[in-house]
Amino acid sequence: MDDDDLPRRRDDVLAALTRQPLDPLSIDELDGRIATLEGEIARVKAHRAAATSHKAIADALFKKG
Repeated sequence: MDDDDLPRRRDDVLAALTRQPLDPLSIDELDGRIATLEGEIARVKAHRAAATSHKAIADALFKKG
């Protein structure tokens, strides 16, 4: 079995990211990293909002009453 076939923990990438040393990064690299992370935060929030909306629609559709 290949390592690529194994399920990965969802926090592996985030854990690795938080362990990376920031000292070697220049100000421009830090600014780029911040911009990338802010973009990812926006993407995750949009996905969460869509998932919440879908759940509410499904709950309303299948609600007994």
